[in-house]
Amino acid sequence: MKTAVLIPCYNEEQTIGKVIKDFKKELPDADIYVYNNNSKDQTVKIAKENGAIVKNEYRQGKGNVVRSMFRDIDADIYIMVDGDDTYPAEEVHKLIEPIVKGQADMVIGDRLTNGTYKKENKRCFHEFGNNLVKKAINIAFKTNLKDIMTGYRVFNKLFVKTIPVLSPKFEVETEMTLHALDKRFIIKEIPIIYRDRPEGSTSKLNTISDGMKVMKKIVAMFKDFKPRQFFCFIASIFVLIGLAVGMPVIMEFLKTGYISKIPSAILATGIMIFAIIIAQCGVVLDTVVKQNREKYELELLRYTQIENLSKKTNIIGE
Repeated sequence: MKTAVLIPCYNEEQTIGKVIKDFKKELPDADIYVYNNNSKDQTVKIAKENGAIVKNEYRQGKGNVVRSMFRDIDADIYIMVDGDDTYPAEEVHKLIEPIVKGQADMVIGDRLTNGTYKKENKRCFHEFGNNLVKKAINIAFKTNLKDIMTGYRVFNKLFVKTIPVLSPKFEVETEMTLHALDKRFIIKEIPIIYRDRPEGSTSKLNTISDGMKVMKKIVAMFKDFKPRQFFCFIASIFVLIGLAVGMPVIMEFLKTGYISKIPSAILATGIMIFAIIIAQCGVVLDTVVKQNREKYELELLRYTQIENLSKKTNIIGE
């Protein structure tokens, strides 16, 4: 089986050489791709000197890099790892095994379960952000994933060639997990050792701005993947507001048979009508999402048939 190691890189001259050497040692037959994302240091030079296949992605952002990687590279097993030397290459065999055996479509390197991320990570609020996203996704999809935002993952070809990568930046890991859950791909998590960046190497994450992007991603997640629950939740808030405004009017009518608070009655009625419209939007969009899932399944079936036919043709040709 053809194996490809995918390393997105932006200014990683201090660590990229070691990452390439480590993976060459563990996977001597694998093709190692370094996708340079407008680095201003010696990342490209060092990557070439260490035997990696270097390509450029000029649209800034990890999501843009991953999109190009998935489109360009043809393999049976895809290993995605950061170029900052935080993920040990020797852990890769544990991650590959479920893919080779057909037990998973995406294997996640879980940094959180064994406590090494908490021990090694020195950036404030990063663990809090990880846990917030994890809890939100687990509640939405009724699952129990341990690490949503890890950058160490292994995929099979079916997953890589059928995922529409839309996120431009660091939200891409969350997007991949959401896609796998929504489209019922098999996810397997395996605990791995995490180590912090070596001294002098700096993280490209910004705690505040990237944290805000994560929060927006959580809201967008509920809207896009669970529209009925999302819009019904908003509708229920307006129902409560409508009841708070309209309850005095109702009580007055029950006692006297008359309504003197006409503005409150009109406002409460308008709020209730608005809540009903929002709930109806959720029901309609939920139907649209279900239809899109059905279309995706048909496209998946078509892709699988084409792949199987291609393999048979190659076997006959050989």
